[in-house]
Amino acid sequence: MKFTLIKATFLSLAITFIFCAKGFSQPTIYVNQVAFDESAAKIAVIKTDEELSSANEFNLINTENNKIEFTAKQSKKFLIDEWFPGKFFYRADFSAFKKSGKYKLGITIKDKNYLSGEFNISKNALATLTIPSIIHYYNQQRANTPEELTADKKLILFGSDKTVDMHGGWCDASGDVSKYFSHLAYANFVSPQQTPLVDWSLINATESIPKMLAKLGVKDSIENEAIWGADYMMRALSPENYFRMIVFSYFNKNPNARRVVGLLANSVTTSDYQCAFREGGGMAIAALARISAWKKNGDFTSAQYLDGAKRAFAHLLINNTKYDDDGKENIIDDYCALMAATELWIVTDSSLYRDEARKRASNLEKRMIVAGYFIANDSARPFWHASDAGFPIVALSRYLKKEKDESFRNKAIDVIKKALEYNLRVTNNVSNPFGYARQSFVYHNKVQDGFFIPHENETGWWWQGENARLGSLATAALIGGKIAYSGKANKKMQDSLAAFASQQLSWVLGCNPYSVCFMYQFGKNNVPYMSSNFGHGSQRGGISNGITGKKENGDGSGIDFKTSDDGNEWRWTEQWLPHAAWFLQAITAMTDDDK
Repeated sequence: MKFTLIKATFLSLAITFIFCAKGFSQPTIYVNQVAFDESAAKIAVIKTDEELSSANEFNLINTENNKIEFTAKQSKKFLIDEWFPGKFFYRADFSAFKKSGKYKLGITIKDKNYLSGEFNISKNALATLTIPSIIHYYNQQRANTPEELTADKKLILFGSDKTVDMHGGWCDASGDVSKYFSHLAYANFVSPQQTPLVDWSLINATESIPKMLAKLGVKDSIENEAIWGADYMMRALSPENYFRMIVFSYFNKNPNARRVVGLLANSVTTSDYQCAFREGGGMAIAALARISAWKKNGDFTSAQYLDGAKRAFAHLLINNTKYDDDGKENIIDDYCALMAATELWIVTDSSLYRDEARKRASNLEKRMIVAGYFIANDSARPFWHASDAGFPIVALSRYLKKEKDESFRNKAIDVIKKALEYNLRVTNNVSNPFGYARQSFVYHNKVQDGFFIPHENETGWWWQGENARLGSLATAALIGGKIAYSGKANKKMQDSLAAFASQQLSWVLGCNPYSVCFMYQFGKNNVPYMSSNFGHGSQRGGISNGITGKKENGDGSGIDFKTSDDGNEWRWTEQWLPHAAWFLQAITAMTDDDK
């Protein structure tokens, strides 16, 4: 039935959003609670207890004049018995609507009207609304309190009495003031990129959308933040030319308890703090090489940034497997070393870095199998990652900015196509109204597909919400798609990738089964504030971990979100540097800098 009458009193009605996924007695509309870019895909999800008529329609209502401005039929029904048995889900796709304004989505079921929360549609909406706050978030995450600065200028290297100056950088999370290049090195296959990724992300946004940043009045701010990160990485670079991986707080309120360490499970610390390519070294080289081209100085000069990147790269060419915890390179070394070599090649035009970049791109090509996913090791382990799943595609796309040889280009583009097609296929081969990016992984020696990472994995304990993974895959779909599927003949694939990317970002911004906007102080519902040592804690623009598989399920099946769990609620609620870094990359990729 069409939504024909809207009264002011009805417009004040809000859907009751609650954190429990059970017990809904009325239809629920899940929608991005912040904004949609005018030209982007726009999809909401409707949940009901009873199946709807195929003739049922939804409406887009302009909240400024109460007029219906767009009407369409809902999608076919979706069932997600793994999450919510007996419930029906429908997509409301209004991608064709491109008029700027503030809107709510409305449906009528059995003569009763229901409305979503309000959201914005405008040109470059996500960039306009969120980038200033993301920069604010990183600025507030600086480890720059007097206590931190004093302690970090004379940090003890674990296992010795030697001290080093590693002040600066960013606190890793809203509940953790430690500083990490990567914090899961011992697990080998799930090492996330942390501080160096943030810096490269800031640099990439600065170079990719300068007009937008100038329009927002934040160009100087984002450049200063990137230089702050580069200076920290230079302090982390040892005289022996490796990067020191971690400044660990031991979650101690005493700043003098901090040490430079390597890290094992359960906060066990070691002297293995030398970064391999996959342990933050590759991305630190990439960020330093790229920022050196700015010819701007921080506490170090642009020439020192480049020299540091060159020295560190040369060192890892010889010593990388010595620092890899299992003594073997894997896919994470490949894509991180590809980024490092590519940025050095771009800035120097040296054949040394060209050849290394081509070697690493070829390694990724060899890791791609017929199924469409990458093999992480030298045997049969699928590559899955809780935060950087899109990185191989992003690294290859960056490499193609420099590579002009058609033979090498075609091979890289073919790998990107296979990876993107796999991402769409594995995501859409089950009923999946939210379009949540799925993945293939090994669980109990068997390859299977799932929504969330397996909780039983190489780390022995680490699993959390995957909002960074969603941002990385959205980024990969957007930038990889532009390279691999340009031209009118590929419009269907372009539209599929755009919808995939949009749904990942919308999930982060509230279009998820718990109606939580995980970007703090945006949208209708946020996670609770989290405090940390030295006055740090949750910040506007920071993004929390997010939703996981059911806590009790080792394979990550089911669905869970908790705001309290006897101290373990961090798995869902804690802000973490990589989430905002990948979100920034995704919105950078979708921003039209000429508008």
